Amino acid sequence: MGKAATPCLLAPLFLALAAGIFPARADVDLKFGVYVSDKPTEMVRKFRPVLDALEASMSGELGEPVHIKMHVAGDYEAGIEDLVTGAVDFARFGPASYVLAKERNPELRILSVESEKGTKVFYGIICVAEESPIRAVEDLRGKSFAFGNSRSTIGRYLSQLFLLRHGIRAKDLAVYDYLGRHDKVGAAVARKRFDAGALKEGTFKKLVAKGVPIRAIASFPNVTKPWIARGGLAPKVFAALRAALLRMRDPAALKALKKDGFLEGGDDDYAVIRKAMASNARFFE
Repeated sequence: MGKAATPCLLAPLFLALAAGIFPARADVDLKFGVYVSDKPTEMVRKFRPVLDALEASMSGELGEPVHIKMHVAGDYEAGIEDLVTGAVDFARFGPASYVLAKERNPELRILSVESEKGTKVFYGIICVAEESPIRAVEDLRGKSFAFGNSRSTIGRYLSQLFLLRHGIRAKDLAVYDYLGRHDKVGAAVARKRFDAGALKEGTFKKLVAKGVPIRAIASFPNVTKPWIARGGLAPKVFAALRAALLRMRDPAALKALKKDGFLEGGDDDYAVIRKAMASNARFFE
């Protein structure tokens, strides 16, 4: 009779068989990208709870651990570059940044769009200092104006379109500048560095709640922000991420984001933004 196999010889065989029957779970590592529209610390406070909720939801759906790292780009251009080149796996952009990124990389796909009280609409604000004599948009002729980032939907494209529709072009302003962030616009107007400025409604409300002396003279609608996947993201990961966003109900996450959930969305939702961007040159005529 032959010799029985020793335990030390059986062990590798058993491990090999077990690996085939019970394949090891591989972690899913993702990188989420966002650019600074407010202070970097504010961006982390706003998005980390959402990412934590996504990790938990996707881990359950995929049956393997999901880890999401957050990358905050220093400006809009860097954030767009990160998504276009695949340096991040998914990102949350403003509408204008999405349009610019999609032009550069048509393979980008919208995962979902943010819900604002069950709709895809939120607002931009034209603000002035609390004690300013300015009461209407038409009063801005000959005054100074602070815009946000030169790539911002509200901070540039929609606010300039709004001014244009009220008979105000760049040449009608005494001076204007791009300050980069919504909170910087509000602060500059409050300090009377500029007579007026454009910023998103959420930042305006936050500044007013803190006692910053600004008030609104007008508002204009915008499409809520899309969450976008890079080109080539694995189909099962894309599907799990999209599903996790659409079923997001985590109270802490939604409170931090200041939204009530996510809605299905697509490229057509941003046709109005493309139109505003395409006609932007008229503001400077």
